[in-house]
Amino acid sequence: MTRYITITLVERGVSCRARLLDDAAPRTADAVWDALPQEGQVYHGKYARNEIYNLVPAFASEEPGPENTTITPIPRDVCYFSFTGSELGAPGYGYRTGEGGDTGDRIVDLAVFYGRNNLLINGDRGWIPGNVFAEIEDGFGEFAAACQDLWMNGAAGETLRYERAE
Repeated sequence: MTRYITITLVERGVSCRARLLDDAAPRTADAVWDALPQEGQVYHGKYARNEIYNLVPAFASEEPGPENTTITPIPRDVCYFSFTGSELGAPGYGYRTGEGGDTGDRIVDLAVFYGRNNLLINGDRGWIPGNVFAEIEDGFGEFAAACQDLWMNGAAGETLRYERAE
């Protein structure tokens, strides 16, 4: 049975619907599905280009590991990344205290790519492959416009929520 998730920019009131890629990324899809709902402060990608994401505490009993990875995500891709807090601790990342890099705990980055020409490379760490675990099928145009609005007008006070869809 096909599984879907709803991804919402809460303050902007904009949602899209994504299909889990159970065939291509079964471990990652299961880990995310079992941990839903997830919500946290949204950020706009600084290095990858057309990406929004949130950081949540690690939720999988066992990390899914690399699966259906990419370093060049395309519009509509939804990706999973896992980091230790110290991997995101460089001052250049710009997180406030408690948001990303000041703990040793594992952090999960759930990301949505809304435009073309993305490249997952980081000046401190190099290539950062992500697990593509879902693909947006409905509501993409309005959601992409809201993502662009985040870039132009700021993400302060906005949260990104992932939950199971009917």
